[in-house]
Parts: sequence; structure tokens; C-alpha cells
Amino acid sequence: MTFVAGGVFVRRMLLPFVMGALVVGVVASAVGAAELGELVWSVAIGVVVAYLVVVTTVRLREGRVAVDVVALVALVGSILLDEVLAGVILALMVASGDALEQYAHRRAQQSLSELLSLAPKIAHRFVDGAVETVPVDDVVPGEVLLVKPGEVLPVDGIALEPAVLDESVLTGEARSVDRVVGEPVRSGSLCAGGAFRMRAEASAAESSYAGIVALVRSAGVGRAPFVRLADRYALVFVPVVFAMAGGAWLLTGDSVRALAVLVVATPCPLVLAAPVAVVSGIACAARSGVVVKDGAGLEAMGQTRTVLMDKTGTLTAGRAHVVAMATAPGWDAEHVLELAASVEQASPHVLAGTLVREAHHRGLTLVEPTGVFEQPGSGVSGTAAGHKVWVGAVSGLGGDAREPWLAAAERRAGREGCSTTVVVIDDEAAGLILFIDELRADTSRALRALRRAGVDRVAMVTGDRLEVAEPIGLSLGIDQVFADRTPAEKLEVVRAEASNRPGVTVMVGDGVNDAPALASADLGVAMGARGATASSEAADVVLIVDRLDRLAAGVVIAKRARAIARESVVLGMGLSFLGMGFAAVGLLTPVGGALTQEVIDVLAVANALRALRQPRSLRNTKEVPESWRHQLAEGHGPMRLVLEDVRSVALLLDDADEATALASLQRVAGRISREIVPHERADESHIYPGVAEHLGGDDPLAAMSRTHQEIFHLSSLLSRLVDYATKHGFDQADRGEARRILYALDAILRLHFAQEEELLSSIAAHNGDTPARPSPGA
Repeated sequence: MTFVAGGVFVRRMLLPFVMGALVVGVVASAVGAAELGELVWSVAIGVVVAYLVVVTTVRLREGRVAVDVVALVALVGSILLDEVLAGVILALMVASGDALEQYAHRRAQQSLSELLSLAPKIAHRFVDGAVETVPVDDVVPGEVLLVKPGEVLPVDGIALEPAVLDESVLTGEARSVDRVVGEPVRSGSLCAGGAFRMRAEASAAESSYAGIVALVRSAGVGRAPFVRLADRYALVFVPVVFAMAGGAWLLTGDSVRALAVLVVATPCPLVLAAPVAVVSGIACAARSGVVVKDGAGLEAMGQTRTVLMDKTGTLTAGRAHVVAMATAPGWDAEHVLELAASVEQASPHVLAGTLVREAHHRGLTLVEPTGVFEQPGSGVSGTAAGHKVWVGAVSGLGGDAREPWLAAAERRAGREGCSTTVVVIDDEAAGLILFIDELRADTSRALRALRRAGVDRVAMVTGDRLEVAEPIGLSLGIDQVFADRTPAEKLEVVRAEASNRPGVTVMVGDGVNDAPALASADLGVAMGARGATASSEAADVVLIVDRLDRLAAGVVIAKRARAIARESVVLGMGLSFLGMGFAAVGLLTPVGGALTQEVIDVLAVANALRALRQPRSLRNTKEVPESWRHQLAEGHGPMRLVLEDVRSVALLLDDADEATALASLQRVAGRISREIVPHERADESHIYPGVAEHLGGDDPLAAMSRTHQEIFHLSSLLSRLVDYATKHGFDQADRGEARRILYALDAILRLHFAQEEELLSSIAAHNGDTPARPSPGA
């Protein structure tokens, strides 16, 4: 049973003491010293009675129904009626129930404490050219550190050399990842390759792993509302027990029969099953990357009906990607990017790193800039490869007039909700770079999983402009978009939804500005453990694996744990009432009742421990082959560059002269034939058969294979059109048809890539793994 007093030592020694007393009494009886045996049993009963008196008193002071009073009365009655054997068996049952609860807690907490064992304790830093080993708490941001093979990264920082890392503790991804120079690396990652140097960007206390450790340490098991429901059951259970025992005594005059009723009714399942199921559910959720801070949080998560989500960092990846480049006539997009990224190497601006990574991704060679000067909020200027380069906001150009190419690019950015950066080379606007915060790869699947888990309303609550947020909401099928909301206004939305909707309202966010809304929601869920300290502290649940689909997994686990808790309570009570009936009519003696109740305890606890296992839909299957990852995710990065070329050529077909238009069309048609078509044919012939076998069913990828057919058809049409135009000329009708084909290819390929990436994400997530999101390219 659940005990809340008596001390750790007493709890640990209670079961061994009672077992020892039972054995001593049996031995004494066997050698003819029955009175000594009964005395030993009586002492053991007295110890348990004293323990229950303390427990009952504490519970009554807390305002809880003291269901232990049934066991207390039964134990006292066993002594008074000289049924000490039944009494010591009952005492053994009480002690073993408490030991089972301790075991359940230890097993449940084991998965939470595994993270603590990997916490970094030392760091190697460079001092005057030498390496010294210091406690991790001594590391100061800006210091250069050495990470040796097999060591855990001590703090968050920037890689100064290429590194191979195992980030499974932080991301759930069960494979090593490569980090290039300049990329961020996070504490808690394991150096899976050779030694490398890194620059500390945070102290140990402010780093990723410290945030996770703090959350794990705060994760505990409180009394969930459903546990209190067990107390409410007790309001009926306890009076019925005493009524049945009293009735048996009044009708038969047999006090032993009344004692048998009390013994078999001892309510261990009632007060033990629900807490064990809740603790087990918390442990199960932790293994899936969902840290639930207490039992009340798990209880609430299992009743989720409404989910409110922030946009940036929650529905989207929270980091900008280059999605397009528009250039002035006569300028090559890659040359413009090369010069811009060269100058941006010296800038700390968040978009500067994005430009540099994009240039590296395209294989461009950057040069060291000179004369770099940055005007905060405006832009950065410098000289690169003999050109004066300025990169900054379009507003920095001044004036109202815009060249046609630039005005068209700005209109596109407005339509698509993109941020922009203009590149000025030698005092002339040469290019406009479009950025967007892309959706997470698992966002669509996560929202579908939430719907399947019983969530019937999903809304977006964001501080972004409506024209940026609404297209995302519409594309995801979100029920309502609340845009342009300040933190205070987010709070009001949460309160309104919680008061007007049945069930539990959940708020999901990742930033400091989300903290008030997280704190006011029925259940607050924070994304990640670092970068949002305030939101993590305000939240009831933290997704320490940076995947939105873990929220749906947490809801499924919580629902299952709650159902198992109810099943266990009902099972225990039902069997107890059945046993009480047998005891009341004389078919069970006090000893038989004690043994029967022991079996009931074991069954109820065993059923509650089922909550430790993940639901069937979340269990791991076989590993995803590396070839699938490369073909269905990483391989799309280079091809997205082709798609941007497709768009650019489609746009210039209107105004370019015949020779330029035909040459551009020939170039892009050649790229499609050489890069896109072979990739899709490899998908169809080598990858899809294996994926289909993995998924099961009758041709599960039929619709996606039909998309391949359309891609091959459009590619063939474009090739034939280019051949015809080369021989017979490229008139306006041919240009119109070429534009139609190019736009069709662009649309179907972008959709197809997204479908394949989501397919892989779904398969990998089922295996506890996460494929890397490919760079969107141009």
C-alpha cells in the first residue's frame, strides 16, 4: 500500500522484518514451541499496526480518506480473536505491497536518472598553448576547448574543427552526425570521432545538458487527480466493507467471519494501483523524450482536447533557410551569393550564418573580406574579391523606385511570407535573397497524430504577422490562427480557450514570450530544454527531444496510463468484493482471506506496471536503412537547387530574347534529365519496394509511384519541346507551353519531396530515430 510516513529505513526494513518473523514463527511451531511462534507473529503484527497508526493519522490530517483503517482494524482483530497466523499473513501483505510500490518507483525513475549519469564533469581548455583539465563549472564563454574521443561535450559552443558527434541523448537520433567548422555543438553530445577544438558559447549551467538535467531532477510523482479518485472510491469502499463485516457478524454471531471479511477487503489495490500506473506512465513518457514533471501533469495530458501552439520554433524549425535568389540582369546567382557570404563571414547576425552555410552547401569558395564594417540594424559592408559589397535590409537602399526584377522579387517575398536581404555590389543592387522559417519535417504528421489521440481543436497563437502565419495555418489544417499577439494577448487566448472548451487545454511553446501562456494553460508544454529557460520552468511538460510528434506520443502514453490506472483499481476492488462475499458466507477463513488478498494485490500491481511499456503504436521496429535516408531526405537538398533554376527560367521566358530563352531552357532541361529523373527512377526501382515491404499492405506507395509517372511524363514533354525548338525556332506558343511544363514540374516535385521526407520521418520516428532535414537549397 502507499505509505507516506515512517521514514526510509522503516520502509526498507518492514518487509524483511515481517518475513523473518513469519519464518521464525513457522520454525518455532514445527519444533513444538507454538506459543513462542505466535508471540513472534504477534510482535510483527504489532509493528505493522504501529506503522499503520502513523500512516492513518498523517492521511487524516491531509484530509484524505484513510483506507488503511481497514487493514488496521483487521490486524487488531486478528490479535484479539487469536488469529495470529492470518494476522501475520496480512502484515506480510501490507509490507509486500509497500515494497512493490518502492520497486515500481525505482524502476520508473531509472529511465529518468539515466540522463544524469552522462552529465559532463570536466573540460580540457587551452591556456597559453597548453591544455589543462578543469571542472566543467570553470569554463567561461569564449574559451577554446579540446574534446577528446569518447568524451561528452562539456558546454554548448561552436566547432572550430570538423567533428563527428553522437547526439542521441539530445535529439533521439541513433546515428552519428557530422558538424562542420562554424556549426553549433551542444553539451551532452558524445564525441564519436577524433578529437576536435570548439569555442565555448555558454557556461555549463546555461548549456543544453544542464537544462535537461535540471528538468529530470525536477521530474517527480505528485498526486494526480486520478490518484485522488482512488480516495473518492474509498468513500464508498470503506463503509461497504464495514457494513458487510458487521452484517456477517450480526447475522451469524461469528466474529471470526467478520474478521475474514475485513482481511480479504484490505484495500491495497485501491491505494496502490493508481500511483504505480501514474509513476510508470511518467517513466514511459521519459523514454520517449517527454519529461512530465508530476503525476498531475500526466493526468492532464491524458485528457487533452484542445492544443494551442506557437509558430516559430514549434510548428516551424525556428531557423531561417534560403529559399530563393533573384538577381539583376547580367548577374549570376551563385556569384552574388559567394560575394555576400564572404562579407557575412565577419558578421554575428543570425542571417549571416545562414548565408555562409548556404554558400558552403552549394560548394562555393569564400574569400577573406577586408574593410568590414557593420551598422547594427542596417547591414554589413566590406570588400571581397575586388568588389565593394553591402548586404542588408532593402530599406537601406533608399528611394521609392525599384528596378522591375527587384520589385517582382519583393512582391514574391510578400506573397510567400519571406524575409529578405539585398546584396549591393559596386554600388548597384545585384541580388535579393529570400529566407523563410520552414515547417518542421514532422509537423503535419504530429498534428494528424494529435487528432487520432482525441484532440479535436488545434489553434496557432503567434506574435507573427497574419500574412505570415495564416498561410501556414491553412496549409496545416489548423482550426484557427491567432496572429499579432503579444505575450499578454497570448495569455488571454489561452484563458478564453480553457474556459470555453471541454477537457484539458494545452499550450505548446519554446520561447520566453510563451512562458506566461504556458503557466496559465491547463497543461503547458515547452519545446526543448535550452534557449527557453523561462518556458521550460513554466511548463508542466518538456519535450527534451526536439520533435513535435513527441507531444502526440506523450498524449497517447498518458491516456494509456490513465486507463490502466482505472483498470487496476476496478480489478482490485472487484476481486476484493468477490472475496468479501465468499468470506461473509463462510467460504473463506481469515487465513484464506489473507492469502486471497495477497493474490489480488499482485494482480492489481502487475496490471498497473503495464504502463511502463510503450503503447503498441510507439514501439520500435527494425532500423531504417541508411540508403533510405540518403535517397528520401538528404538527396533532396541538391535537387532543390534545380527547382529554383526551374522557377528562374520560367520567369525569364516572358521577356528574354529567343537565343537567351532557348539556351536557358536547354540548360534547365538538361539538369532535370541528369539530376532529377535518375533520382526518381532510383526511388521507384530500388527504394520504394523496400519501403512498401516495411509498411505492409497491398501496394501502400501506389499514389507516390503515380507521381513518379507524372514527373517522367513532364520531363519527357520538356525534352521533346526543347528538341523541337532547337530545330524549328522558339515562338510565343512554345514559350507558353514551356512555362506550363516548368511550373507543373516545380509544383509536383516540391510536393513529392515533402511527401517523401514526411514518409521517412514517420518511419524513422516509429524507430525512435529522426532523419536530418535536408537543406532547402536555393
